[in-house]
Amino acid sequence: MAYDGDEEQSQDYLFKIVLLGDSSVGKSNLLARFARNEFYPNSKSTIGVEFQTQKLVIDGKEIKAQIWDTAGQERFRAVTSAYYRGAVGALLVYDISRRQTFDSVGRWLNELQTHSDMNVVTILVGNKTDLKHAREVSTAEGKALAESQGLFFMETSALDSSNVAEAFQTVVKEIYGILSRKVFQSQEQKRSEQSLSNGKPVMLSDSNEPTSGPDDRACVMPWDWETHLSMYCFRSGLVKQTVVPTFFSRGTVKSTSNDEDIIRDIVMFYY
Repeated sequence: MAYDGDEEQSQDYLFKIVLLGDSSVGKSNLLARFARNEFYPNSKSTIGVEFQTQKLVIDGKEIKAQIWDTAGQERFRAVTSAYYRGAVGALLVYDISRRQTFDSVGRWLNELQTHSDMNVVTILVGNKTDLKHAREVSTAEGKALAESQGLFFMETSALDSSNVAEAFQTVVKEIYGILSRKVFQSQEQKRSEQSLSNGKPVMLSDSNEPTSGPDDRACVMPWDWETHLSMYCFRSGLVKQTVVPTFFSRGTVKSTSNDEDIIRDIVMFYY
């Protein structure tokens, strides 16, 4: 069952995010609080799979998070496993007042890694912090487990809204950050390949020209053409970064060779 409080509009990105964890840890209420600012004290366990959408704006880009709420009961395991495919983010939820739900985190994480198509940005969420006097899992335990598994960590309360939006936003921002870096690296590689394929040297600004920020410094450094070629070869997967500079020092490649000859010599050296 899908919900979307806003009218359908075009978005820059669509991220699929899944909610995982034992039954009754508060997954559905976390989603209800985040998507519609609602809370259901007598909510029933999710049957099968439901999803809702929420739109966020990050760095001027509109992102539509499609959040899947999976059933925690064992009898729905075969149904929900198919919905992990294509997920790029996950909130793995446990109830701080029920230790057995914390003990199940490893099983859920293993299931996510087994059925997902790629590395999924995951945050471990200790929910129901409003039940302070019934706490069975300390914050330190949650942090330690998250660190050991390479996960983000946050404690939340769907009842009083504490950290709910922040938990979802942490996942979405990290996914967007990873995607942005990949896009930037791809664009840089294409520009390098285009320059070399045209037989033209990579032109850089003079080292005395001012820079506008950290991102621009990489574009104006007075590197020599050998360094640029080494960077290109490494980014293209031709050779290892630690080996490239030795081609010139050992004479494997002559500094007087043209670009095509240099690339050919490097490839022949390895293949």
